Amino acid sequence: MTSSPSPKHILVCDDEPHLREMVAEYLTERGYSVAEAPNAAEMNALLDRTRPALIILDVNMPGTDGLTALRDLRATSTVPVIMLTAASEVVDRIIGLEMGADDYVGKPVDLRELEARIKAALRRQDYADTENERQDRLNGTVAFGNCRLDLDGAKLFGSDGNEIAITAMEFSLLRVFAENRGRVLNRDQLLEQAHDKGWEPFDRSIDLRISRLRRKIETNPTKPETIRTVRGIGYVFD
Repeated sequence: MTSSPSPKHILVCDDEPHLREMVAEYLTERGYSVAEAPNAAEMNALLDRTRPALIILDVNMPGTDGLTALRDLRATSTVPVIMLTAASEVVDRIIGLEMGADDYVGKPVDLRELEARIKAALRRQDYADTENERQDRLNGTVAFGNCRLDLDGAKLFGSDGNEIAITAMEFSLLRVFAENRGRVLNRDQLLEQAHDKGWEPFDRSIDLRISRLRRKIETNPTKPETIRTVRGIGYVFD
């Protein structure tokens, strides 16, 4: 029997507790996993620990406002964002869309409209991800964060298009992760599938090589998002 898919994780960032709770309760009842943040700082702290499928972000918040938070977010992430705006804030809606928001919903929030826009944004994201993966397969490349791995040429390229030097063992590891996207692999599985008999058969040999790889492919190697550690098990390319 196949397991049901994990619920989509939604992050709601708004300084109004009643609105956050109302949205969270509504979406939870409809099968979503929801986290709440009262401000941009809390939102960023949650982003360091979770990978939401979509963010609902209020424009007018004390401290860092929603448009500033969106600008900062877009420097490192393409996660879909739906902005919450007052009915009269036409300028904020235009600016938000130009800065990379995927959609907006006016306040007071109509929960059915919000859910419809969430579904539409997630469908667009799923289509974009599928199309990108299809193009990658056609081109023989795999995206690792902002880098791209050329499977045929055994080369890694940065976001600027320049080649990043990798060893044969590092390429073998990246290839194994590419072939097992979304699957948690323990150290023994990584060693076995990489087919490198020259590696020492102890845990730290894998950990050290992945640490070196993270310095090459992660935006922030101390908080990896591309090759993540699953505590007590191993690693996953997500």
